[in-house]
Amino acid sequence: MTRDNDKLHTDTDPVETREWLESMQAVIAREGPERAHFLLEQLVDYTRRSGGYLPYDATTAYINTIPPHLEARSPGDAEMEHRIRSIIRWNAMATVVRASKRGGELGGHIASFASAATLYDVGFNHFFRGPDHEGGGDLVYMQGHSSPGIYARSYLEGRITEEQLDRFREETGGNGLSSYPHPWLMPDYWQFPTVSMGLGPIMAIYQARFLKYLHDRGIADTSQRKVWCFLGDGETDEPESLGAISLAGREKLNNLIFVINCNLQRLDGPVRGNGKIIQELEGVFRGAGWSVLKVIWGSYWDPLFARDKHGLLRQRMEEAVDGEYQNYKAKGGAYTREHFFGKYPELREMVAHMSNEDIWRLNRGGHDPHKIYAAYHKATEPRERPVVILAKTVKGYGMGGAGEAQNITHQQKKMDVDSIRQFRDRFNVPIADDEIDEVPYFHPGEDSDEVRYIKERREALGGPIPQRRHEYEALPVPELDAFATVFKDTGDREISTTMAFVRTLAILLRDKKLAPHLVPIVADEARTFGMEGMFRQLGIYSSIGQIYTPVDSDQLMFYKEDKKGQILQEGITEAGAFSSWIAAATSYATSGVPMVPFFIYYSMFGFQRVGDLAWAAGDMRAKGFLIGGTAGRTTLNGEGLQHEDGHSHLLAGAIPNCVSYDPTFAYEVAVIVRDGLRRMYQDKEDVYYYITVMNENYPHPAKPEGVEDGICKGLYLFREGPDAGKKVQLMGSGTILREVIAAASILEQDFGVASDIWSATSFTELRREGLDCVRFNRLNPEQEPRVPWVTECLTDRKGPVIAASDYVRAFADQVRGFLPQQDYIVLGTDGFGRSDTRENLRRFFEVDRFQVAYAALYALYRKGLIGQGELISARSKLGIEPDKTNPAHV
Repeated sequence: MTRDNDKLHTDTDPVETREWLESMQAVIAREGPERAHFLLEQLVDYTRRSGGYLPYDATTAYINTIPPHLEARSPGDAEMEHRIRSIIRWNAMATVVRASKRGGELGGHIASFASAATLYDVGFNHFFRGPDHEGGGDLVYMQGHSSPGIYARSYLEGRITEEQLDRFREETGGNGLSSYPHPWLMPDYWQFPTVSMGLGPIMAIYQARFLKYLHDRGIADTSQRKVWCFLGDGETDEPESLGAISLAGREKLNNLIFVINCNLQRLDGPVRGNGKIIQELEGVFRGAGWSVLKVIWGSYWDPLFARDKHGLLRQRMEEAVDGEYQNYKAKGGAYTREHFFGKYPELREMVAHMSNEDIWRLNRGGHDPHKIYAAYHKATEPRERPVVILAKTVKGYGMGGAGEAQNITHQQKKMDVDSIRQFRDRFNVPIADDEIDEVPYFHPGEDSDEVRYIKERREALGGPIPQRRHEYEALPVPELDAFATVFKDTGDREISTTMAFVRTLAILLRDKKLAPHLVPIVADEARTFGMEGMFRQLGIYSSIGQIYTPVDSDQLMFYKEDKKGQILQEGITEAGAFSSWIAAATSYATSGVPMVPFFIYYSMFGFQRVGDLAWAAGDMRAKGFLIGGTAGRTTLNGEGLQHEDGHSHLLAGAIPNCVSYDPTFAYEVAVIVRDGLRRMYQDKEDVYYYITVMNENYPHPAKPEGVEDGICKGLYLFREGPDAGKKVQLMGSGTILREVIAAASILEQDFGVASDIWSATSFTELRREGLDCVRFNRLNPEQEPRVPWVTECLTDRKGPVIAASDYVRAFADQVRGFLPQQDYIVLGTDGFGRSDTRENLRRFFEVDRFQVAYAALYALYRKGLIGQGELISARSKLGIEPDKTNPAHV
């Protein structure tokens, strides 16, 4: 009987089976496994063509992919590396335990790195290339919860001090260590924020593809660089972890290596207690076109496999599920003898000569440096596919009674004295008994063999990692007059701000010095945003070019794919496109080459759908432009509730280094983009831009003189009204500014009220600058008070202020605190979006010209400048319905 997944098939002719197996053994012995594999493929193909359409099984036996006789042997000093690994384990544990002893419930994680220490150690010693390597540095996405182990290694290297280790998770006073990989907090150290689970894998995939993009476009030689991504088996349940693996397979990203730490446990219990996560992942990745290397069993199992002549041990390994494997490691050798080997007399006999301690020491592959080295060596050989290494480990390895292989292990941040003593003894760390209670760090000395070895290995591989370098040559930024055509009045021609953006981008693409650095990115709606003209001009990046004739080849703007294409057209995946944007937006630090990505997408599908990636981009100090297209709750009029964006600016505003704008006119778009280029790529500020653009067409005026500073600050006077007894200040952003302009005409013509009109390009930036002023004044009472820009603009202006936008009222309400002298009324689009004409939607959400005019009259009424009767009469004349249900509630 042989086991094939969940089905047992009876061998009806054992003699014939043996003959086939002997023939295959002869082929393997004479010509190697590759020839054997080819023959099997031919047999399968012939069987299928003969009518035998049997389902393909994407999984292999529950054993190591690389047999012992084909394992590459490590050139390193195994004993030395074991000592170093043990010291790092101890210091990682000490970092967390000492933090918990200091009080304050700082937290920390011991178990994740305990299970992954060997996976990292082999990579650091032999495979991860540093930035000074002649072929360029590798990019390594560390698993976030393993950060104490990475710090512990850097401590031995002399990159992190003992004082810093004692400031783990204590950062507000400076010189502390961040809880997880955070480039914003440790800008010279960490490269990638990965602890928000699932983001590391998807970012790594698109990072690997972006390295190919840089190489194919001739911008940088990335041919020898690799992207390593470490993640946990439980993390693969996050949609982002596996959601883009088909891209890696399809694009043949042979520069990408996933290492999945399969310790069989997630935060609360088993990952797949009733199944096998390694087998599941093997099938998923192999089906997506990846090479799969399983590292399940350590070297201590090899003699047992050699004696397993009838495959019964392998069968038993197939039968046991992960929940049982957790028990075998947690409950010791006697339990394993009885419940694993004891199921079959032959297996019980196989281990009869072994003690319970021997059985318990049967190691998993992820803790065997020889097996891991062989897998890494195989993964880094020239190949055509991405590689995933599925390494089986024990969560909390070495923690003993404090949590090894226990469900509680993930949250473990404390260990009692006995457990610490057992940990010390297990890894033979020279800490005296009278020091155990203090859990001291151990450093063998700068001149020790261990420290010399670890430094020599990193020097040979190109320097220490993680290491973030962020010096780069500034990019040229066009002068303002380069955008003269966008600054002109459009006359009778109506265009959208989306088209204004495309025109601005086209100008940048004509700049020979800047153009190669531009990276236009779309998810799958370039035609929606009027960018199809760039298909032929720039080409859509494809790693293999275009091997078909496009259906629209006879048209001027045909769909052109090109190996040197500049556009990244990602398909229907905001998360994927955003990850591409991040790779480009951080290229200045990861590749030393600043790139300028412009990702344009439905604004509703940006911060709302992939806000976690937007936050990660802030952490990574990304630079570039996010363009929220078809923005606004009433502007995208026919698309309905799930498409109409009325809140992305609030979400963007929560990211400290995301600079956001909601422009109305073409010249505002150009000024904002140009200023963003200056700030990010000339002055090298660590910010990125979010700009909303709309699909509503209307005439655009010429740029007034001297408004550039106000546009960038967030507010400028668009049109000044005449002096009058009754006057108001009208403020608007986006397309609703045009309703504000129309309201000013209504007020003047029908009610004799004058208006100053203000274009509020960014309520968010006004708020930020205002808060900075308030804080400065509070902390520096002896100095000249600073005046917020919005306050300065409106202080000497007559009348109440009415603000309206196509976003929820909280957007414009952000500046209320900086207008203490004025009555301030805000109109916005609170509530769910819906489909209708723009006119009807604006009436429904109460942001149209009539509501703006009425709000202004109401403000004058509250100031006693018009009577109640006059106001009620105006309400009727303007068509305001006082009994209408609040749109925010329907």
